Amino acid sequence: MARKPKEIKTDPLEVILWKAADKLRKNIDAAEYKHVVLGLIFLKYISDSFESHYELLKAGEGEFAGADPEDKDEYTAYNVFFVPELARWNYLISKAKLPEIGKLIDDAMELIEAGNPQLKGVLPKVYARQNLDATILGEFALAEGKQGGQFYTPKSIVSLLVNMLEPYKGRVFDPCCGSGGMFVQSEKFVEAHQGNIDDISIYGQESNQTTWRLAKMNLAIRGINSEHVRWNNEGSFLNDAHKDLKSDFIIANPPFNVSDWSGEQLRGDARWQYGIPPAGNANFAWMQHFLYHLSPKGQAGVVLAKGALTSKSSGEGDIRAALVKDANVIDCIVNLPAKLFLNTQIPAALWFMRRDRENSSQYRDRSKEILFIDARNLGHLINRRTKVLSDDDIKTISDTYHNWRNKGGDYQDIAGFCASADINEVAELDYVLTPGRYVGLADEEDDFDFKERFTALKAEFEAQLEEETRLNKAIADNLAKVIL
Repeated sequence: MARKPKEIKTDPLEVILWKAADKLRKNIDAAEYKHVVLGLIFLKYISDSFESHYELLKAGEGEFAGADPEDKDEYTAYNVFFVPELARWNYLISKAKLPEIGKLIDDAMELIEAGNPQLKGVLPKVYARQNLDATILGEFALAEGKQGGQFYTPKSIVSLLVNMLEPYKGRVFDPCCGSGGMFVQSEKFVEAHQGNIDDISIYGQESNQTTWRLAKMNLAIRGINSEHVRWNNEGSFLNDAHKDLKSDFIIANPPFNVSDWSGEQLRGDARWQYGIPPAGNANFAWMQHFLYHLSPKGQAGVVLAKGALTSKSSGEGDIRAALVKDANVIDCIVNLPAKLFLNTQIPAALWFMRRDRENSSQYRDRSKEILFIDARNLGHLINRRTKVLSDDDIKTISDTYHNWRNKGGDYQDIAGFCASADINEVAELDYVLTPGRYVGLADEEDDFDFKERFTALKAEFEAQLEEETRLNKAIADNLAKVIL
């Protein structure tokens, strides 16, 4: 009988990338190796998208009849990144074992930057260095099919923010944009609702250069113009890259509770219209930075640590009160479930702000109210440590907000979940904005009978005790049969 050939197992791309990164760490500085890996992920990702579209153009069927697969415009029209021939993944993989592979990859990066000015100076060009040998780079030749990874705010939170704000048209701004996830989701939302992605323009700033590079690559992959996504290592507080910008939508997830944000240097800053934020916590510096950049009809949806809803230390309570009674911009607060974030256990909440709460032609007058939503019981665990919001959860929350905000919406308070609170009620609670203080407890069943419920639980408990006794006896009997 012929021996069955041994099955060859190939690691997925992310495993190969990690192995390569481990080897690279021994040869180059820790601050540099991630650029190397990200560059290769980028090349793989854009090549996969390019090759798929290339095959459609080459086949020349239907709408692609007569198309030239080497015409860059044929890719731009479909938001597909055009990859020059000598920068394509398959070409580079075919050369992976050659001594000059490093220079070929550097040349590929140069070619891509030359055809895409918004990426100039972004892509790494360090592959020709001697300590990046062909053995390490050759590991990537084994990669099959998987697309590269990215770093972002949990997708379900980004989706919730975007679905609640509905950024169909205008300027979208994220002053702490990370890898650009908010921008990507905004574009996806517009496309999903048959809108025109050219109707929105994105503006961003990021202080971490590695993350900024990733954002530029992330956006380029999807054909999103990142011309106005800027980097400087001083950050949005000390060096605002968009000082004159007034945006229609702000969608952001700033770092929680940052203590080292140069607050002492900015005590007299014009952005602090509602109080000087404490030097030891940037939460309300971010809030006022967002407001400063909102247009007269602008809206914002941001993630903050839950402590910002209640804190009164160092003037934070006064700033929060001013945002409610003086600025009159707080539209909705959503208390999020725990375990949504991978890298922090700090509980979080969403804040939604709106400039035109009183005289809007599109929305009803809610200038004397705030909507509170307690979503802590929504979401489901995907593993022991991580929870996500389902599409239905996102729809439940966003529909509640839209029905409350939009003219003609059918909104009703739901005990334990949502409540529209009058500003006077908020003032009576000293401007504490925790949703649980306003939504109350969920209604109990009208036919609840304590005696009946207690009797049933008691019977169930007694049955479990009897089962425990039976199992203990069975274990003892089996042990007695063991011959030592």
